[in-house]
Amino acid sequence: MNSKFLTAEWRKLAIANYPVDPEILIPFLPFKTELDFWNDKCYVSLVGFRFINTKIKGLTIPFHRHFEEVNLRFYVRYKDSTGWKRGVTFIKEIVPKRALTFIANTVYRENYMTLPMKHSWDLQKDLLIVSYHWKHKTQWNEFKITATNTPADIPENSEEQFITEHYWGYTQINNACTSQYGVEHPKWQTYPIMKILIKVSFDKIYGEQFHFLNNLNPDSVMLAEGSEICVRSMSRIS
Repeated sequence: MNSKFLTAEWRKLAIANYPVDPEILIPFLPFKTELDFWNDKCYVSLVGFRFINTKIKGLTIPFHRHFEEVNLRFYVRYKDSTGWKRGVTFIKEIVPKRALTFIANTVYRENYMTLPMKHSWDLQKDLLIVSYHWKHKTQWNEFKITATNTPADIPENSEEQFITEHYWGYTQINNACTSQYGVEHPKWQTYPIMKILIKVSFDKIYGEQFHFLNNLNPDSVMLAEGSEICVRSMSRIS
């Protein structure tokens, strides 16, 4: 088992899932992986959440313990001698700290970018209102969920389980090499969704091929409580 690279808590994960034409994702598909489908649909997910109590190699980086992340990701699988591994690949990950972007892009070859970010977690009686904001150039983008504050276990063999239980990350290094890392966390609970607000310029942040998402309602939206997590050190597939 690879050593621990990062430990933290991932909390209040807002997740919006959009069906897409698989051909759009082929240029982003890492070597030796293939797209993973849910009920014959290929999804990309917009995900906003908070890192809390973050440590890298067991060490805390000053002023980098707690921060937001927003990413756009899709779902893949890779087959090795032990069988199929289900994972995610990130189109882009946004964080508010330049040091985090440098580490992720240098060590893991991810596609991170640094933008101003903020969040709000607001508990009002029986309601939980979670929002994430990130500023691209002069425009603030927003992902906001209002849910009832009654978290419940995720059902087996559900779409929620498919989205939240991919325990590997795969990154395209080049046309003949992929990085692989394990992600460990217990099963999560989710909150019942009441309403959502998504104001995102997908084309300006992620590329013109994602322009259609600007006016597309997601197939589903989830708010997961999250948990403590562990990201293992990277290995390479070639």
